[in-house]
Amino acid sequence: MCGITGWVSFDRELRTEAATLDAMTETMACRGPDDRGTWVQGPAALGHRRLAIIDLPGGRQPMTADTADGTVALVYSGETYNFTELRRQLADRGHRFTTDSDTEVVLRGYLEWGDAVAERLNGMYAFAIWDGRRDQLVMIRDRMGIKPFYYHPTSDGVLFGSEPKAILANPLARARVTLDGLRELFTMIKTPGHAIWDGMREVEPGTVVTVDRSGLRRRVYWQLETRPHTDDRDTTVAAVRTLLDDIVRRQLVADVPRCTLLSGGLDSSAMTAIAARQLAEHGEKVRSFAVDFAGQNENFVADELRGTPDTPYVHDVARASGTDHQDIVLDVHALADLDVRAKMVRARDLPLGFGDMDSSLYLLFRAIREQSTVALSGESADEVFGGYLQFFDEEARRADTFPWLVRFGRHFGDDSDVLRADLTKALDTESYIADGYRTAVSGIQRLDGESDFEYRMRRVCHLHLSRFVRILLDRKDRASMAVGLEVRVPFCDHRLVEYVFNTPWSLKSYDGREKTLLREATADVLPQSVYDRVKSPYPSTQDPKYAVALQDHAKDLLARPSHPVFDLVDREKLRQAAHRDTPISTQAGRRGLERALDLALWMDLYKPEIALG
Repeated sequence: MCGITGWVSFDRELRTEAATLDAMTETMACRGPDDRGTWVQGPAALGHRRLAIIDLPGGRQPMTADTADGTVALVYSGETYNFTELRRQLADRGHRFTTDSDTEVVLRGYLEWGDAVAERLNGMYAFAIWDGRRDQLVMIRDRMGIKPFYYHPTSDGVLFGSEPKAILANPLARARVTLDGLRELFTMIKTPGHAIWDGMREVEPGTVVTVDRSGLRRRVYWQLETRPHTDDRDTTVAAVRTLLDDIVRRQLVADVPRCTLLSGGLDSSAMTAIAARQLAEHGEKVRSFAVDFAGQNENFVADELRGTPDTPYVHDVARASGTDHQDIVLDVHALADLDVRAKMVRARDLPLGFGDMDSSLYLLFRAIREQSTVALSGESADEVFGGYLQFFDEEARRADTFPWLVRFGRHFGDDSDVLRADLTKALDTESYIADGYRTAVSGIQRLDGESDFEYRMRRVCHLHLSRFVRILLDRKDRASMAVGLEVRVPFCDHRLVEYVFNTPWSLKSYDGREKTLLREATADVLPQSVYDRVKSPYPSTQDPKYAVALQDHAKDLLARPSHPVFDLVDREKLRQAAHRDTPISTQAGRRGLERALDLALWMDLYKPEIALG
């Protein structure tokens, strides 16, 4: 896992731009605390920050290969889980390796197969290859978008980086956000390719982007496709388990300490239990970590979203699987700390307003990083297997919009309420969402003979796998890499995603419960308490002192009347929220405050140019 960046300019001499390349590279220092490297040749300049996971001494980057026709250079972020099989194939074809790293396998794979190497990779990755034989840059991103990857076309080439901050460190890129960027920021619909920053784009998941003197070209090498599913129930359950066993075994490979993230829910518990069983074969124990809040277990109050606290279930799994477990207990002061909030805004390059759920994730990862370098997560199982409440909510199922927005509107309110009325009118997010939804569902294929209900559920599943999951994957990546922790996501293996997506909803939920396939496929390793547990989202503090702290921070912001945030935020609405007699205790009441505070921190950190015209 690493941070990559680079600059291709066909009209200038980049050897004189070392200071700029260094600045771009150093923005990725958190993603790669172990090593750094830069490489410049001809019109290409590459930068790399390394988090060493496999072949600690041999995987330095940028990595190059000299050929008779020119040099090929690679900067790579991520992990290729099938690199040992690919290495054998390449060795059989005459390639000779000088390291044991997966990076060299990817480089040699490109030399053998060109950009078609992408179709052969199983993993999470974002990498750029300068091909000096053809004077072209090739950028490739993994199928599910697990690893972030951005680029910014210029008049004579392109800038790229793992995160926007790397690109914004180059004077050719402006820290500018237009109305269209704000629409994307405030709607939570994750339009493919949209980067929010003006002039910047994402390399879309499953896509190859090639840049040469003639311009820029895109090639989609993978997308979620509709296929018939012919396996019966027992065969389907068995197939899911077989895939999970193989995926977890592959993703446990590392030359550094590893662990699992354990919430006590079905997803992380199943993954942890499978990992524990596999490592026990070698006499090893799984280390597991969970997040908790001071007093949460004792003072927990059930609501419609969260019916039970996590900790009792976490401990059931830890006992049953014999993990070496540790709870990371956070207090209100840490969750409400503006410095922690600023670190997450900086990590994400954007003010996304996830509040204490962002702060707690960052603090959890920071604590884990003191003891482990790799963590396996249950992230994305809800999108793959159908675990969210909106999958079972008839209004959300039938709505002509993104299903999660129906649920969020009902439970969390609208955090854009804190914006100025004139800005809200100019944004017209309702039309933006409607247009985005029509585009999102337009290409979803329907099977011959598929019932209206099954097709409706196929669309719900597809929207979560092509849009919603990318929001959470980005959040996970940014929070973990901000502290140099690699988090792997077994449930995003494309083989599992393809298989389960094409499993009819009648099989995904054949007993009427969420994630039935996953539950039955892992029943033999789960404690009964977890097998019976109802889905509970990522935890959020219920301590009213957190809301009071938010109000205090908002009052401090209001004491700075010239702050540019008030070009976006309605001062009077913020004043009302900050001076209520009754503390805000619900997430619905907190979100506007959290959004305003994040916007203010973002403006302090990035000083963005907001173009409202």
